[in-house]
Amino acid sequence: MNEDVTAFRRELKENLVEWLQLVDKTADDIKDDEPIFKEGMGLDSLDAVEIVILMQRKYGIPQTQVENRREIFATFATLADFIMANRTK
Repeated sequence: MNEDVTAFRRELKENLVEWLQLVDKTADDIKDDEPIFKEGMGLDSLDAVEIVILMQRKYGIPQTQVENRREIFATFATLADFIMANRTK
């Protein structure tokens, strides 16, 4: 993994902790290959809505590009890779 990907993933982890107010997690607690929902990071559907809104505001990714694409949210790495590849900001 190159430095750009590593740096972006670190930034995204820090942003998720802040945005979602994950009081019991730090960026270091989020593993790249860990599922985002349920047993992994423990997020729920409301968190998913927050992530989509934040993807729009921070990274310029339209909601239509995310709708009905559950595979984007499989793991932290799939989310980070999608955002990195599709961001306009």
